[in-house]
Amino acid sequence: MKRRSFLAASAAATLAKPALAQAAKPLVFVPQGNLVTMDAVWTTATTTRNAANMVYETLYGRDAKMNPKPQMVEGAVVEEDGKRWTLTLRDGLTFHDGEKVLARDCVASLKRWMKRDPAGQTIEERLDALEVKDDRTLVFRLKKPFAGLAAALSKTQPTPVMMPERIANTDPFKQITEVVGSGPFRYSAKDYVSGHQAVFTRNEKYVPRNEPANYTSGGLRALVDRVEWRIIPDAATAASAMASGEIDWLEAPLPDLLPMLRKAPGVTVGVLDETGYYGVLRPNWEQGPTANVGVRRAMLAAIDQIDVMTATMGDDKSLFRAPVGMFIPGSGSANDAGMDLIRKRKSVAEIKAMLKESGYAGERIVLFHPTDQVFYNAIVSVAAAAFREIGLNIDEQSVDWGTVVERRGSHEPLDKGGWSMFPAGFPAVEYTDPLLASGVRGNGKKAWFGWPNDAKLEELREAWMDATDPAAQMKLAEQIQARCLDQVTLIPVGQYLPPAAWGKTITPPLKGLCPVFWGVSKV
Repeated sequence: MKRRSFLAASAAATLAKPALAQAAKPLVFVPQGNLVTMDAVWTTATTTRNAANMVYETLYGRDAKMNPKPQMVEGAVVEEDGKRWTLTLRDGLTFHDGEKVLARDCVASLKRWMKRDPAGQTIEERLDALEVKDDRTLVFRLKKPFAGLAAALSKTQPTPVMMPERIANTDPFKQITEVVGSGPFRYSAKDYVSGHQAVFTRNEKYVPRNEPANYTSGGLRALVDRVEWRIIPDAATAASAMASGEIDWLEAPLPDLLPMLRKAPGVTVGVLDETGYYGVLRPNWEQGPTANVGVRRAMLAAIDQIDVMTATMGDDKSLFRAPVGMFIPGSGSANDAGMDLIRKRKSVAEIKAMLKESGYAGERIVLFHPTDQVFYNAIVSVAAAAFREIGLNIDEQSVDWGTVVERRGSHEPLDKGGWSMFPAGFPAVEYTDPLLASGVRGNGKKAWFGWPNDAKLEELREAWMDATDPAAQMKLAEQIQARCLDQVTLIPVGQYLPPAAWGKTITPPLKGLCPVFWGVSKV
């Protein structure tokens, strides 16, 4: 599958220089898409996660080996055979409004997150109580041991960010209206213009941990006074601005433009997130044709992951891995169960026969196509063509990513603004086992958008949580993957590792799960 071609002239388009002339002092960053909301619990949007990591903190972070590490907590005491966890907050934690971070703020924040996140829901289901012992101490009292608690609290999407109790008491299904964190950067609400810019300033009162930064853990030291996110939807314009030195850092250049950037003086191109993203297409189990498992199976069969990833990342096979199952290659739960459904390609005639057997009769399928997201744009372009080839009536709705974020929460029928499928890219590290992977839940209304309802899958996942023998866990992971692929909780499209580009105007960014702005300074 060949990517669309770009004329060299298109890359010559530049931003108006007067608008960027003031960017000499701030660090100017171009994210992969528009920042729609700062509520990292309300949405799993990657741009929101990246921005939230600047402003908020979590109880646990992660190191380069994906191990959970104490971040806001000084330490934890685990007692009663793993059923009682006592977490003590470290000194020096202060919110941006000047108030101290207290245990009650953390409890309220966690309770809000637990309503939205699959791993959080797992904690909630196992809780007897989440209590405040004193201003610096919170206690998890569990019904049964849960060794994965620290890992769950280090999750990145949705992110269990800590905010003041008064804000955390916001309905988890409604967006917060005030952004107050305790992290190394402050969010400047007055400078935000959707589709244009977002601004973050250094939190001078932040007290980092006394240790080196390591991915999302350790001493997160802000070395610049101001970070300006510039939203540039046109990929060629963004790449040209990077090549001409008008911006400092481009999060996700279009793969077609990487050769030009590699030749540009003073520009470095490299992969900062060495695990990348787990790409998927998420079907709606509640409404329209995708509520029919036979239709979902045909859609899974129609997707060639190699085609999708080549269209998304180009011909450089080092930048993607495909085919993949429900867990990324090389992870502890990666297995071959059910993979024939992905690896053994069916003919168009065979897939059309599957559709006929399912009872599909040409009903409309609403497929969101976010054209302002480089990778999702490519994923949906290939998927839509594959779906039409097998005879599906695809209503391909070209929208911006912000619209997808707003509309994917709708449970309405298709004729009332509902939807059938949308693309997503999870942090690949969330798909190393069943604990954090949103796509292996079958808990209906409580599940991530798409709302798969499958009691058998929930039973298997619960058994995996309780298993202590690695061999037993692997057997259960195999059953979970086979069940997910058979019922099509989502359609995997591959693991991709987008390179970033940065200029000689800044020190090399640290590697991490996302663009991390601590440890980066202007040169």
